[in-house]
Amino acid sequence: MRKILFFGDSLTAGYGLNNVSSESLPALLQAKINREGLAYQIINAGISGETSSGGLRRIDSLLHQPIDVFVLELGINDIIRGISPEYTLENLQAIVDKVKSKYPNVKMLLLGMEIPSWVSGKVFETFNLLFRKLATENEMLLIPFLLKGVVGMTHLNLKDGFHPSAEGYKVVSETVWPELKQLLTPAL
Repeated sequence: MRKILFFGDSLTAGYGLNNVSSESLPALLQAKINREGLAYQIINAGISGETSSGGLRRIDSLLHQPIDVFVLELGINDIIRGISPEYTLENLQAIVDKVKSKYPNVKMLLLGMEIPSWVSGKVFETFNLLFRKLATENEMLLIPFLLKGVVGMTHLNLKDGFHPSAEGYKVVSETVWPELKQLLTPAL
């Protein structure tokens, strides 16, 4: 069985869901993998509140088993905490470097985020470009905005307005699945 490591924050962990094991993004994608008959297992390594520096500190502990596909979803908590986009990019690059060093043939998918345009100035521009830069420099597939079609849609989010509901994750999974599927070669 090949392994897919989903490495991220609350959006990967499934924060606020009643049943993370069936409603989270990794769980919904695992169901799609199973329906396709592909021999892949997703490892949900999401931690709510995780920052890029926290991810950098813990990535080594998750690389003890072979990883065939690495899905990276971190960065939005950095901007919420006032961490510079440049520092976030450094940390994300260091995470990617560690994964590639341990597993040189790993396939990678980056789940990007965007901040709203009312956050103006250099932070807005730099943050919204960092995922494209990281993906380009590391030849990663990129979903530029993970929450496309969900953000701002009350019926698809929890009451906090930041995290998708179970219905919201269904929309997110439809955004992610075509890109992830490209990385899944039939397992022998």
